[in-house]
Amino acid sequence: MRSKPSRGDIRLFAAGALLTAGSAATRYSHVGNVVPFVVSAIALGLLAAIVGRSVDRLGDRLGSGMTGVVQSALGNLPELFFGIFALRAGLVGVVQAALIGSILANVLLVLGLAFIVGGLKHGTQRFSADSARIVVVLLVLAVSVLMIPTLGVHLDASVRDHKAALSDIAAVVLLVVFVLSAPRSVRREADEQGALALDPTIEADPALRAKSSGSVVSWSIPLVVMALLASSVAAAFVSDWFVAALSPALSAMHMSEAFAGLVVVAIAGNAVENVVGVQLAARNRSDYALSVILQSPVQIALVLIPALVLLSPVIGGAQLTLVLSPFLAVVLALTTLIAAVVVLDGESTWLEGACLVGLYVVIAASFWWG
Repeated sequence: MRSKPSRGDIRLFAAGALLTAGSAATRYSHVGNVVPFVVSAIALGLLAAIVGRSVDRLGDRLGSGMTGVVQSALGNLPELFFGIFALRAGLVGVVQAALIGSILANVLLVLGLAFIVGGLKHGTQRFSADSARIVVVLLVLAVSVLMIPTLGVHLDASVRDHKAALSDIAAVVLLVVFVLSAPRSVRREADEQGALALDPTIEADPALRAKSSGSVVSWSIPLVVMALLASSVAAAFVSDWFVAALSPALSAMHMSEAFAGLVVVAIAGNAVENVVGVQLAARNRSDYALSVILQSPVQIALVLIPALVLLSPVIGGAQLTLVLSPFLAVVLALTTLIAAVVVLDGESTWLEGACLVGLYVVIAASFWWG
């Protein structure tokens, strides 16, 4: 069915507009170095939420599977804009840390919180090992491709002069893999949404019941387009202001660029998706929660990172390559390995979640100094 924006939608729009205006005001006024940074970070998170909500409100026009994939893709728009402006400012380290941090935050922090909340409320939760295996294979493949330029540069002197070319080749391969995997992802998302109709627990949740019955509340196409355009334009401006506020804020808070990218930017850009994943786990929708949480890092690795690599020579400023610092590369590899071990058995417990969150805290703390 078609509906006007709900009260929750209107509140989200109002908060996004207010924080965008606040970000502009703090950018061009003298309120210190930290306030513009914080306000812009929160605004980025809200704008990402508006993009995701707008795509979700397409409802049955795209179908549940296509909606899930498009939502994950467009939800990364604020991070894409941030990456573009940060590269133009020469902040390559921050961009690399933010991209890798988005993967780490979803795989360790958010997945861990979902396991903790779901495990404490429902005990051991089970999900489809086959669906988890597909997502993990894509993530492992993407991370492996990302690691090759780093290993080549640090272990083989002959590769060092060709790191840009190798990064471009790897980026193209990742994009091709994404295109090939998209049809299967659409089918998988559709199957997971359809499975809601077979679960009696959805009767207690009107939103899930609406999705399972096919009567998803949807907006008109003009309203969706307007919301997407407005939030995308606002995200572009806020990203520019956020980058401008970044260096002064880091100096004032004695925070390293690596920590800002790995933790602050990564969490701000994925905040709302993260909350949704944890809420689904609390409702005992473990299959759907796992898909929502892990779909984002897979698309970051397969789409966002290679897109920025290929765009960086065009947009000016610093060129982005896939050559990471050894420490960041090792952390990424360990995270992917642990994620595979945890989810491939098809079940989760709160203790596994606590271990994932604990590992994320240690990794984040290790980057505070650089």
